[in-house]
Amino acid sequence: MSTLTNYTTLLLVVLSLFLGQRVWRWRRTPFPPGPRGIPLVGNIFDLPKKYEWIHWAKYKDMYGPISSVSVMGTRIVLLNSLDACIELLERRSSIYSNRPVLPFAGEMIGWSRQLILCQYSDRFRAMRKMLFGGMGTKAAAQSFVPIQELETRYFLLRVTNSPTELLSNIRLMTGAILLKISHGYTIETQYPDPLINTINTAADEFHTATQPGAWLIDTFPWLQYVPDWMPGSGFKKVAQKFRKTLDDTTNLPHRFVEKSMLDKNASPSFTSALLSNNLDSNEIDIMKCASASLYGGGTDTVSATISAFFLAMILYPDIQRKAQLEIDQVVGYHRLPTLEDRDQLPYLNAVHKEVLRWHVVGPMGIPHCSTTDDEYEGYLIPKGSLVMGNAWQISQDESHYSTPASFMPERFLSDDGHIPELDPRRYVFGFGRRRCPGIELADTSVFIAMAMSLSVFVLGKAKDQDGFEITPELKPTSGTVSHPVSYEYNIQPRSSDTVILIQSLQSEHPLHPKSDAETLHKLKAGDGDS
Repeated sequence: MSTLTNYTTLLLVVLSLFLGQRVWRWRRTPFPPGPRGIPLVGNIFDLPKKYEWIHWAKYKDMYGPISSVSVMGTRIVLLNSLDACIELLERRSSIYSNRPVLPFAGEMIGWSRQLILCQYSDRFRAMRKMLFGGMGTKAAAQSFVPIQELETRYFLLRVTNSPTELLSNIRLMTGAILLKISHGYTIETQYPDPLINTINTAADEFHTATQPGAWLIDTFPWLQYVPDWMPGSGFKKVAQKFRKTLDDTTNLPHRFVEKSMLDKNASPSFTSALLSNNLDSNEIDIMKCASASLYGGGTDTVSATISAFFLAMILYPDIQRKAQLEIDQVVGYHRLPTLEDRDQLPYLNAVHKEVLRWHVVGPMGIPHCSTTDDEYEGYLIPKGSLVMGNAWQISQDESHYSTPASFMPERFLSDDGHIPELDPRRYVFGFGRRRCPGIELADTSVFIAMAMSLSVFVLGKAKDQDGFEITPELKPTSGTVSHPVSYEYNIQPRSSDTVILIQSLQSEHPLHPKSDAETLHKLKAGDGDS
């Protein structure tokens, strides 16, 4: 027998033993429980079209805290308890920190280069390190507080002048804060800002591109090679359009900073600070995407939380009055509250936590992906499984919260010996190495907006044409980031003194600071990226 034949025989034996061991293991270790699928496609018809967190939460009663389905050969594992999320996504984060490969959103559009869909790799770790060093700690985030407080004061003034545009002004304020921090960019407020519009478009397109089951190429990746003229290839034009938007959100603000630094008029920012370190081309590419994730991810989520806060104050006027009384006692009537007052406002801090729990803006987060076979609670989680933690289900878990359907800030206070309930910040920002790196920045922005708004405004129900009050309700939008559906409201200054307090900003700062929109328009009209 020849040497080649011996090697071939040995290889076949080893391969047979390996496959046999895996088959034996899979036969003796069951997958997490779930509904029975059908041949070839599995549980594809069990996938929800919307409000997936509500759909998957029902599995907890049916199958327990961990369950699963299989779609076209891919195992999807649902974690419906905090313990399961912590054990797998945090304690075993070394094998659950990857992201699934999404051919449409990740590869064709380019989101796999960005932090949100980047594979767990050196690139991902480099982006995280940049973000954490720039604003991930309390000390680092503290340097941005003056920007947050000033832009929130502008927000108060805009709402006073245009009370019917509260929700759009929330988004404008959030974008203004994050773009000032990330790139030193001053937004346009007299007409739609081109960069804010691009960011909002990119966020909408991301939600469209990552909608489960929406794109056939995610199931059959070979479709990317079909000719453009072939029927059914229209997804290629969509991907090209979406990629242009994503490239603009990454490259245009970076070019703005480079030009500002060249002209020696750059405002301090996350990007300018990093560029001053003489980065190489690879580090610059990583930094551009890290900066984009700061405002791209933060604008949507922070806006959704602040919108939910205003809705809660309309629905629960007694809680609004109690929070305002606390602010009045601590701050008085002759100045606006600042972040320095936070430690003396325990009830308002409790309101903040309850808003995070009451409306979870990332109910299911982005799926994690396992990098090796694993076992948990006697179940096999095979390599390549999509693992999803249901943060919304945790927020409604009666083992963590008494009467979870109620909006009750007192649950987080320790008066009369009461033990505070689970802090929602433990799970609403994600888990493990995929936990949001901008928690401190987001937390501060929301608190400042809450404190300043309650100090000067009274929020109430709108009235219809017959004078009857319109009671809004919390209706979340479906998608990766959930916003409250637009609601009607009535917002008024608390007194004439508060109007004077709001308008005092005009004597301290220009009402409409010169924006950088014109510079951005010129950069956009130019050719090439720097």
